[in-house]
Amino acid sequence: MEPYPYRYKVEATGAANGVTRISSTGLPTLETAAPRQYGGPGNQWSPECLLVGAAADCFVLTFRAVATASAFAWRDLRCEVEGVLDRIEHVTRFTQLSLAVRLVIPSGGDAERAQRLLEKAEKTCLVTNSLSAAVNMTCVVESEP
Repeated sequence: MEPYPYRYKVEATGAANGVTRISSTGLPTLETAAPRQYGGPGNQWSPECLLVGAAADCFVLTFRAVATASAFAWRDLRCEVEGVLDRIEHVTRFTQLSLAVRLVIPSGGDAERAQRLLEKAEKTCLVTNSLSAAVNMTCVVESEP
């Protein structure tokens, strides 16, 4: 691991109309647009969806790291995130992120330990810890048949 601080550079380019392109060295370029709620087409990734997607992606990657460090076996993880965007005191911001997590563990696995590791991942997720929105999580741990 490299020493902190880490730096990430992303560039966004766009014209008066059409898509915006976001790029970073060594990564594929993404096309984005305003979401339907702001007059966009609704068929492109938007900054709002990217932020909510970053929370979901970060949770899965954080759980993977926590489980690996804990030598915990698991099979599949799904994290659905709903972000609530609201206007409070003339400021539009995300006020809540709700994570719905489903973890599948091997038959005979320790469901209580799985729950503790999921909670640890939620507490240590870089993206949700970097936001002011309230975060809540519901979890289901299932054993393989």
